[in-house]
Amino acid sequence: MKKLVVLFVMISSVSLAQRGHKDSNRIGIGAGLTQMSIYTDNFSVTPEAGWIGGLSVRGNYYNNWQMSFGMFFTDSNFSIPSQNGLLQGKTMYKMSAVQIYIVPSYVAIEDHLNLEFGPVLQINGKLTIDKDDENNLLLDQPGLIAKDIVDVSKINANFYVGINGGIKNVRARIGYQYGLTNFFGNLKNNDNVKLLGEKMKGNIGLISGQITIYL
Repeated sequence: MKKLVVLFVMISSVSLAQRGHKDSNRIGIGAGLTQMSIYTDNFSVTPEAGWIGGLSVRGNYYNNWQMSFGMFFTDSNFSIPSQNGLLQGKTMYKMSAVQIYIVPSYVAIEDHLNLEFGPVLQINGKLTIDKDDENNLLLDQPGLIAKDIVDVSKINANFYVGINGGIKNVRARIGYQYGLTNFFGNLKNNDNVKLLGEKMKGNIGLISGQITIYL
């Protein structure tokens, strides 16, 4: 993780050094909320609220195009129907991740509105759940319990589209990420999943809204 932070700072420094005299080249500090879902035929997933925050650099590139570099940390959540004894409810899953993106940005209205799109590299650990929920039976897959599906893919590629609008120093940023890789790819190594004889496949869907302050 330290190496990623150092790399981001180096990229930011180079960008600012090259374009430092133009107002549109700024470091931004942003934070906001997320709503995460998983597109899958294996489970009935309910999106849940989470948070996101981090640093970004927005710099001039060519004519009406800019380039954005960013590193964000997120705890995003979703839930799956489950049963504990005779009680039915849902199990909440949390994904803690760092996201790194380098995306082009079209200046629709100078100093006020940018349209953004591009790739996001996501590095995450295992999903986390409350200890009391680990043995909940998953209603969509009765052969599995909640802790059987926490070991998801650790490196994921997403595609981001969004808008960045407001005034020069304060912007609202609203975006959507779709996972291009199989988020449940690692589950093939779980013995209980193997017994099902069913392929686990899921793609991330992540909505985020942030307020970014540019320094």
